[in-house]
Amino acid sequence: MKSLKPPDNFFVQGARGWLELGNVNEAKSELEKVRARNREHPDVLEVLWEISARAGDWDRCVELGTGLVKAAPARLQSYIHRAYALHRVKRTQEAWDVLFPVAEKFPTDPTIKYNLACYATQLGRLWEGEQWLKLAFTTGNEKELRSLAVQDPDLKPLWGKLDAI
Repeated sequence: MKSLKPPDNFFVQGARGWLELGNVNEAKSELEKVRARNREHPDVLEVLWEISARAGDWDRCVELGTGLVKAAPARLQSYIHRAYALHRVKRTQEAWDVLFPVAEKFPTDPTIKYNLACYATQLGRLWEGEQWLKLAFTTGNEKELRSLAVQDPDLKPLWGKLDAI
C-alpha cells in the first residue's frame, strides 16, 4: 500500500503524538481530519486500533485488526494487533490461529513468540507455552522479556518454572 500523502500523513503523525501524550480525544480529532478516501489506510487503522485499545473496546479492535491484516498483510503489527484483540475478547484459540502461521514469516520477532507463549499457556498447553517463551527469550531482550513474564497473568501457570526456562 502506498504511503499517505500530505496533509493526511500529518494528521496521522499528529494523532500518534497526541497518543504519546496520553490525549485520546485530541488523537481522535486529528484522525477525523483524514480524508474519507484514506480512512482505511493501514496507518490510520493502526492509530484507530490504539485509540480503541486504550478505551478497552476490544470488539472494535478485532474489527480494526481484521482490516489491518487485509490492508497490510506484510506488516507484522497487523497480525499482532488482530490476535491480541481476539485474545482480549476471550477468543484465544482464534488468536493462536492468527499468529501461529505468521511466526515463520517473521522469525526474528520476539513479540510473536511471546504472545504465542501466552496463548498456548491460556489454552492449557503449558509445555508448548514454555517452548515459545524460550524462543522469545532467545530472539528478544531476555532480561526485559523475563521481567514482563513474571508479571504477565497470561503466563501465571508458568511462573514457578520461569527460572528453568
